[in-house]
Parts: sequence; C-alpha cells; structure tokens
Amino acid sequence: MLIVLAIIGGFVILTLGAEALVRGASAVALRLGIAPLIIGLTIVAFGTSAPELAVSVKSALAGNPGIALGNVVGSNIVNIGLILAVTALIRPIKIQSQMVKRDIPIMIGASIFVWFLLLDGIVSFFDGFILFSLLVSYLVFSYFNSKNNPEDLDVDTSPQNPLLSVTLIIIGISMLVGGGILFVNGAVDLAKLFGISEVIIGLTVVAIGTSMPELVTSVIAALKGQSDIAIGNVVGSNLFNILGILGATALIHPVSAEGFNDIDFIVMLILAFMVLPFAWSGLRIGRREGGVLLAAYLGYTSYLVAQVIS
Repeated sequence: MLIVLAIIGGFVILTLGAEALVRGASAVALRLGIAPLIIGLTIVAFGTSAPELAVSVKSALAGNPGIALGNVVGSNIVNIGLILAVTALIRPIKIQSQMVKRDIPIMIGASIFVWFLLLDGIVSFFDGFILFSLLVSYLVFSYFNSKNNPEDLDVDTSPQNPLLSVTLIIIGISMLVGGGILFVNGAVDLAKLFGISEVIIGLTVVAIGTSMPELVTSVIAALKGQSDIAIGNVVGSNLFNILGILGATALIHPVSAEGFNDIDFIVMLILAFMVLPFAWSGLRIGRREGGVLLAAYLGYTSYLVAQVIS
C-alpha cells in the first residue's frame, strides 16, 4: 500500500512542480531576452534531470552501477521514444532551425561519444571530467549564441513579478526532485517484489520514473503552445544525462557497464538519429512521427520484458 501511495504521491508532486517550472522559466526567458529554446535546453532541462542525477549518484555510491548507467541510457531512450512521442501525439511540436542544425546533432554526437568511452567497460574519473567539461562548454556557447541571435520571444509572460518567477522555478525544481525520487523509490520497490534484475530496473522502472519530470513538463509546455521549451527540454535533458549526470557520477565513483548489452546503446543511438530527419522535415514533429517513435519505444520495452520473462 505504501509503495502505491509513493508512486501516486510522487506523480502528483511532479505535475505541480512541472507547472511551476514552466511558468517561471517562460517569464524569465522573456524578461532576460533569452530565447525560450535556450531556457528549455538549460534551466528546464537541468531541473527535470535533477532526479536522474540524484538517483545515479546514489546508485553508484551504493555499489549499484547497473542502475546508475541504466538510468542514463534508459532515460535518454524514454525521453525520445516516450516523452517526445507522447508530446507530439498530443500537439505537434514546431522545431527551430537552430535545433536541427546544432542541438540535435550535438545530442547525437554526445551519444556516440559516451558509447566510445564505454568500450573499455567503464566510465572513469578522467572520462567524467571530459564529459562534464563538454557540458559546461555547451552551456556557455548556447548562452552567448542566444544573445547574439535573438529569436522569437512570444511566450506566456505570467507571472510578471521577476521575484515570483524565480521563486516558481526554485519551487518547481524542488518539487520535481522530491516527486521524482519518491516516484522512483516506490517503482523500484515494486519491481524488486517481482524479482526484476538491477540492469532491467535501471533501463525501465528507474528510467521512466526519473523521466517523469520531463514527460509532465514537456506535455504541459506543449499544451501551453510553448514548443521551444518542450523540445528543448527533451534534447537538453538528454545532453544533461550524458554529459552532466554520467560525468558527475563518474567524478564521484567510476561507472561500470557490466551487465549491459550493445542493444541498449544501439537503441539509444537509433532513436537519437531518428529525431534529426523527423525534425528536419517541415521543421516540426507531428503525430505521425510521434507514433513511429512510440512504436519503436514499445518494441524495445517488449524486448526487455521478454528478457525478464525468459
């Protein structure tokens, strides 16, 4: 009973936190003259990725590397195959040319790079330093590029009070972290009752649980007509997961790839590559593309379930 309450309570907190974060971030973007896309790629992406960071670091320190790495790889798969897909099915997402020319290719490059780092079976301290440095470089470049190339800032401006906007962001991120951890703990406990392996838990239950902030935030942003925040949240979260979360976790404790199959990384790469032509075609990801992404994710999930059953 307590497990079910934790899952339900975590989801409710996530929903409220996402609403607060989107409202606050939208207002801050307009007031500072920063494109909503950049806000989605940075503040919103960081806030919604905070549960992944907490879970990955906690798992690595507790000696559960399968959950730590599975959380990152699984979350990236969920972000595209489930979150981006569901968001597009609810409301087609408009894509800016900058996203197609720069941010999505960088996400693909980061996915390939982390696979290369894992060829020796471990993400070391030095690897983590490289990953985290790349994240900092990307954020600095994105910020100055947005200032030099102002984009459409027609977003929901409420609330008008700047202090209230910042407060909403802080409250939203806090609720996303707390709700995400509560949801994950309940989901992991539920999975362990059925004897599911650590790696499978990391790739599915934990990945979906820690990605709930991205799902709720992207859906709410899309419903509000803020496509830049929705797509920026997904792409930005994937970059944060690979460069920031995996990098920070490796700086604290080496992350092992023991127990992982190549198929998990291949699926992550395929989904990342699929986003580019979908976004390039008409600069939008519509319901048809969303359906294809969702079908791919369901196929991968079925494969994982079959592994558990066998």
